[in-house]
Amino acid sequence: MDRPADRSSWTFLTHHARVLLEIARHPESRLRDIAQSIGITERAVQGIVADLHQAGYLTIERVGRRNRYHLNLERGFRHPTEAHAPVRALVELFAAFDAPAPPERADSRGAPAPISS
Repeated sequence: MDRPADRSSWTFLTHHARVLLEIARHPESRLRDIAQSIGITERAVQGIVADLHQAGYLTIERVGRRNRYHLNLERGFRHPTEAHAPVRALVELFAAFDAPAPPERADSRGAPAPISS
């Protein structure tokens, strides 16, 4: 029996989890870079970052013209069945695997900027 193609396109991680993981990997990433990395719009990432900030999962520090994100990894998951576990568990689980390379960043003139770790 064949399954419809659209039923096979689901994933285990939500966009919120993917944004959280990208920020954990690259705390100084631009929203545009995060969006490109996970395949959603910059506006969607902006909304997700606002959700995560409002819920206490991250704080935002302004550094010059950029933002730097700080995660609160001890905050528990939102669903009652996982609320006892900190989001650190999710981040550490995925940190054990190689992450895809971050998208190449460009400076204000359009030239590639060096990516530092």
